Amino acid sequence: MNDTEIVKILYIGKNQETLDQLSNAENIGFISKDNGLEAVHWINDHIDEYDKLDAVLCALNVKGMNAFALYSHMKLRNLLNRIPFIVIAQRFEFASRELARYHNVDDYYALPLDIEKLKTRIRFIKKYKTHYTQSDLKKTFEDFKNQPYKTPLLKRSFDIVMTSFAILVLSPVFILTALAIRIESKGKVFYSSKRVGANFHEFDFYKFRSMYPDADKRLKEVKHLNQYQREVIGDECPRCKNLPEGTYCSAILEQDDKTKICEYFYFKKKNAIAAFLKIENDPRITKVGKFIRNKSIDELPQLFNILKGDMSIVGNRPLPVGEANAITKSRWSRRFKAAAGLTGLWQVELRGKDGEMSEEERFDLDNKYAKINSFWGDIVLILRTFKIIIQKGSV
Repeated sequence: MNDTEIVKILYIGKNQETLDQLSNAENIGFISKDNGLEAVHWINDHIDEYDKLDAVLCALNVKGMNAFALYSHMKLRNLLNRIPFIVIAQRFEFASRELARYHNVDDYYALPLDIEKLKTRIRFIKKYKTHYTQSDLKKTFEDFKNQPYKTPLLKRSFDIVMTSFAILVLSPVFILTALAIRIESKGKVFYSSKRVGANFHEFDFYKFRSMYPDADKRLKEVKHLNQYQREVIGDECPRCKNLPEGTYCSAILEQDDKTKICEYFYFKKKNAIAAFLKIENDPRITKVGKFIRNKSIDELPQLFNILKGDMSIVGNRPLPVGEANAITKSRWSRRFKAAAGLTGLWQVELRGKDGEMSEEERFDLDNKYAKINSFWGDIVLILRTFKIIIQKGSV
């Protein structure tokens, strides 16, 4: 990009001084959105246009999610791999600058802007991020291509011996479970879904069927019963409920049922729904299914995945194809440089966090395991898993 090329910007905020400066500047083209919710909706609907931008400028105290929350949201969705994200404060403050440094945003400016310096900075950051991102991804995929993960002989031998022994000992459980499932409902005894393991290898992931055969078709019927959403975030915005009736803590969005919701609570609900589906007394689960889920018997067929070599006893949990594709071009793809496993690092660490862990924390632990895993480290994780099983509750 040379000095005469148009610098294309997405500005998020309503500060009139910033809007005036951008409007009057030479070689700057910009799109403005009042708040983060509008910006995210615009990006979703105009992703090709967004990809052509040179920078995102965001007012520090934009309504709804502030600049740092919006930055985290966009970064998590790989929207900032090469596009600079710059925070604009109304006035310089050491505290807000330190927050910008803490959150690792690309830069921090205070009004009034020096447009020429801003354009130079944007060009530099974009060039750097583009080079860094492309080099990083290229190295990642070259590693997969030139040095694919290979299960060490000791680990593989341990898997075969222990899994064969477990299948032999548990064979009566397999037989009784299969009979119980078949007696209660017609259909296949086993359920399989596509999962992605080491080196992006796609395989059939086995479980005992715990739902009625038409469960997938009935998913829309039960989405409104999602308990995870209510347990994690409640039924109303914790910020808005303390405000006078009819007022909201952030930008307002009208939902499909014509009710109104604030931007802050909208994203909180959306992230909760996207992450997990937990339905109490799910009508799609059979009586046998409820029992084998409570006892984790439905997971036993994964022993055959281990015996086949799709998985290992210890490793990173295999991901559904959609989730795996979503992180293929992110730093989390390094998790696929390790075996897929029945148990692993994040499962045992989750216990130490009282069952609370973000998706980002889990993937970071997966990357950590891929980097430092060893046979004796696996033995320690197996022992920690057994410790969790005998304690009250489970992960």
